Amino acid sequence: MIKQIGNTTIELIEGDITELSTDAIINAANARLILGGGVAGAIKRKGGPKIQEECYKIGGTFVGGAVITTGGNLKAKYIIHAVGPQMGEGDEDNKLKNATLNSLKVADENKLKSIGFPAISTGIFGFPLQRCAEIMLTNTISYITSEKTGLEKVVFCLFGQKALDSFKNNLKAF
Repeated sequence: MIKQIGNTTIELIEGDITELSTDAIINAANARLILGGGVAGAIKRKGGPKIQEECYKIGGTFVGGAVITTGGNLKAKYIIHAVGPQMGEGDEDNKLKNATLNSLKVADENKLKSIGFPAISTGIFGFPLQRCAEIMLTNTISYITSEKTGLEKVVFCLFGQKALDSFKNNLKAF
């Protein structure tokens, strides 16, 4: 599904985020920036050790924060590591909102034209998929319509049909 919002195209696809050729992909990171399982594990395997080395140098970031590293051996030149909330820690919706917005800001600060998001926090962190879709899409659309963004394309690369359907149902409302 593709939707044009101002000068930015939002695209929803089901697939492997590590195969995207956007300028950057977003890693659903933990606060210590240790690439373990899920999206981060796939990035580590395909992107090579340079990404983790850069993460160690950064040292970490806060829940809701986002930092950028090289893309290593991936098609994407950069990785934006966004730390989403774990269910049960409190203020989860606001933290996911901040992880989304801070990722978009980091992309603009680095003059990127295209980025690819996963459904942040919906894996091992346990965030409800439908709620994630609503928060991420609402805040992405708010950002690209109210900020002077250089982003031309935002892809939501989702794992599985259920995730894709959740995002499609939410994007139809805009």
